[in-house]
Amino acid sequence: MTLIYQSTRDKSNQVTASQAILQGLATDGGLYVPIKTPDVALDFDKLKNATYQEVATLVLSAFLDDFTPDEIAYCVAQAYDSKFDNATIAPLVKVDSRYNLELFHGNTIAFKDMALSILPYLMTTAAKKHGVDREIVILTATSGDTGKAAMAGFADVPGTKIVVFYPKDGVSKIQERQMTTQAGDNVKVIAIDGNFDNAQTNVKAMFNNEKLREKMAANNKQFSSANSMNIGRLVPQIAYYVYAYAQLVKTGAIAAGEKINFTVPTGNFGNILAGYYASKIGLPVNKLICASNENNVLTDFFRTGTYDKNRDFFVTTSPSMDILVSSNLERLIFHLTGDSDAATSELMAALNAKGEYKITPEMFDQLGQFYADFATEQEISSEITAVFDKNSYVEDPHTAVASAVYKKYLTETSDTTQTVIISTASPYKFPQVVVESLSGKKDESDDFDLVKKLENISGTPLPKAVSELFDATVRHHTVVAAADMEKAVSDYLNLD
Repeated sequence: MTLIYQSTRDKSNQVTASQAILQGLATDGGLYVPIKTPDVALDFDKLKNATYQEVATLVLSAFLDDFTPDEIAYCVAQAYDSKFDNATIAPLVKVDSRYNLELFHGNTIAFKDMALSILPYLMTTAAKKHGVDREIVILTATSGDTGKAAMAGFADVPGTKIVVFYPKDGVSKIQERQMTTQAGDNVKVIAIDGNFDNAQTNVKAMFNNEKLREKMAANNKQFSSANSMNIGRLVPQIAYYVYAYAQLVKTGAIAAGEKINFTVPTGNFGNILAGYYASKIGLPVNKLICASNENNVLTDFFRTGTYDKNRDFFVTTSPSMDILVSSNLERLIFHLTGDSDAATSELMAALNAKGEYKITPEMFDQLGQFYADFATEQEISSEITAVFDKNSYVEDPHTAVASAVYKKYLTETSDTTQTVIISTASPYKFPQVVVESLSGKKDESDDFDLVKKLENISGTPLPKAVSELFDATVRHHTVVAAADMEKAVSDYLNLD
């Protein structure tokens, strides 16, 4: 029986997995979630010897079961190939007493590659399945990594266009150069005068704008999303949690069935939500440790049950986590309500109207699997230094957030359960904070001088994704006010 997905805000809005991937965001503003947890055979005596591709196939086949085995096999083979610079795709590296799961070996040296390398194939396969002949326009807001990874995946894919918005002063120079040099006749990159929340809010508004949808349809186009709001982004991420566990079993670090912790640098809540779904299909998870930077809205939520975005917004050295509205949290909220679309809609309406909501004591009691804390800018810098001094291992600032928060968790709980830190980006994406942390002094050098310094300090070769930027041509120069995002899309698409 086919697994059905429903909107978090309207239980009558039900679709198959392929339909959910095509739509991206539900037309009522909600997010698609599976109406039941699929059965997945997690036999780690077998999975410990499985390739990443085999684990991904197992997970995708269960959650996206209206795709045929041949379609899943095609998508997996196209996604997880030589574009990754490590044959294991997601290597697990021992760092002190815990492990780092390195998710930055793809085209754009960030964890978004793990899902965005496969999403274009899932989406175009879904379009063929449903006889869609409209041009699919991927509309995406990025806090740094999603944009480049999405563009790399969708560039020159027939029948698609992609429009990416990013906060002009809210990403690293390396991240910005990666985006603005992106080639592809179907690619448009637009900076906004605002922050990521402004970009994400306005993108969601465009998805929910009925007049704009009608205008798109009249021009034989339809929107879809490459953000983690799209279930086609979220499901592939479940695979690397399963794979990490299998590798720990293989090395003897744990016994099959033994529970482990995952510490996850968290912004939009998609990455850690994939870990939550992994636990729902039977992965032995003890704690999901939600690590935030100074934009610590999630820390407060998990500790108090109140989500309050009415606070100062900080531009930090971990920009992919500079988020006050964590969109994917809505999926968890939906499950905490007992899968009630009415209750979820009420809470999301409160967030939209007042900027905050409070969950019930019954919902709060279900959060025991989660632990949350945050790291300050100084703590991030100190952690980068401490990890390197002790292990000769360089972490990017996002991974350092997770590392610093894990230490706080250890101090607070004394829980020595084996722990995996989800390492989300290469340090070469954020060379200034890493070099300054390791050298102990300010460095005003250009990012492209800093990556060379980092190469000398770390002894780790400069990744191709960075070295090729030195001579890349900047192709995208557009900057608009946040309020003008819809007009920018209409102008690019030549909508009547």
